[in-house]
Amino acid sequence: MKNIRTQACAVLLGATALAFVAMGASARIVCNEEGDCWHVQSDYEYRPEFRLTVHPDDWQWQDEHKYRWREHQGRGYWRGGEWSDF
Repeated sequence: MKNIRTQACAVLLGATALAFVAMGASARIVCNEEGDCWHVQSDYEYRPEFRLTVHPDDWQWQDEHKYRWREHQGRGYWRGGEWSDF
């Protein structure tokens, strides 16, 4: 009986850990009007005046669109070819 409780507790702890890992993996792709796109690891609330579009992480642009990857560390956005932190 003690062995069954131990196994049940282990399964519960494993499922809880898996749920936290799955919730933490919420990456997004953000693009500006100039065609610069970058990945973000958290859901930021960008101000409307930044004129950014947030896409799911598996989003892909069509060949006729003129986008380019411009990755950067930290929190901010690309505008006019320069990174602005916030």
